Amino acid sequence: MKLLLTASLTAAIVVVLSLSYSSAQEQKKVIGNIERFDLRLDKLVPKDSQVEEIGNGFVWCEGPAWMKDGFLVFSDIPNNRIMKWKKGEGVTEFLKPAGYTGKEPRGGEPGSNGLMVDSQGRLVLCEHGDRRVTRIEKNGQKTVLADHYMGKRFNSPNDLTIHSSGDVYFTDPPYGLVKNWDDPARELDFCGVFRISAKDGNVTLLNKELTKPNGIVFSLDEKTLYVAVSDPMNPVIMSYPVKADGTLDSGKVFIDYNKTQLKGPGGPDGLKLDKQGNLFAAGPGGIVVIAPDATILGRFHTDDNTANCAFGEDGQTLFIAINHRVGRIRLSTTGKGF
Repeated sequence: MKLLLTASLTAAIVVVLSLSYSSAQEQKKVIGNIERFDLRLDKLVPKDSQVEEIGNGFVWCEGPAWMKDGFLVFSDIPNNRIMKWKKGEGVTEFLKPAGYTGKEPRGGEPGSNGLMVDSQGRLVLCEHGDRRVTRIEKNGQKTVLADHYMGKRFNSPNDLTIHSSGDVYFTDPPYGLVKNWDDPARELDFCGVFRISAKDGNVTLLNKELTKPNGIVFSLDEKTLYVAVSDPMNPVIMSYPVKADGTLDSGKVFIDYNKTQLKGPGGPDGLKLDKQGNLFAAGPGGIVVIAPDATILGRFHTDDNTANCAFGEDGQTLFIAINHRVGRIRLSTTGKGF
């Protein structure tokens, strides 16, 4: 099914916002500090690197993604919009509405959450309010990839990753529902990890045992799927062997934050990978850098609720969604896909 974006939405792409969305170009503002726990981090993060603020004044930032046209997009979920940042231009509004197109006003987190660019340069969205996964085509049309499983609406698709086959894997906790777990509109009695087939659009349930599945990413060889669980009682990152048919085998705990010394606001959330297989994981107090052997190498300590991150520019800049603001840090490593 395809929905045509209205002219007002298209026009919104080029609307420049007020100066309250600071581009931080006049004066560099450093966010937090870099904590180094293992010498291997020095090969990934230069000694003089810092997290620099590039935009602020949002309500809750999520889902950063680097567009192939040379700019960053990210979700401002409560405001139901996607923002755009481009070097030299600062922050503008890219798309509104972004995740909820209903006529009735609603609270909570109605906008888009996780965003990702596919191999053809198209933006794929997890939409909270409309409870679906969509894709914006090159001609501006929006294609609904999936909005139901077994005749029941999803809770609120949260984050996604795209397999080299084109299959979309996504998580579905109820954070986007107005009353969350107890919302009367909730139709599924579990929080699933799903796959949308690129071949025929069929939706497959891969896992229904996680309490609060959130961030999701494949390993370099795509033989492992990592899923962050944003449960304060069980803050873990799980790893699942991926079977030949794309479904998942039994998983195991990759990182248990309760068994680490990391403290701070926030918990397991968005996940990204560099070309060496290191995870850059939103976690307690910031972005946690984790080696493939599960050693925690360091942390970009923002001391704030940190939701997600994405590699961009030449692949050696990491953009970070940090509560009401967005930051970036230069690295020595390169993100997967660059």
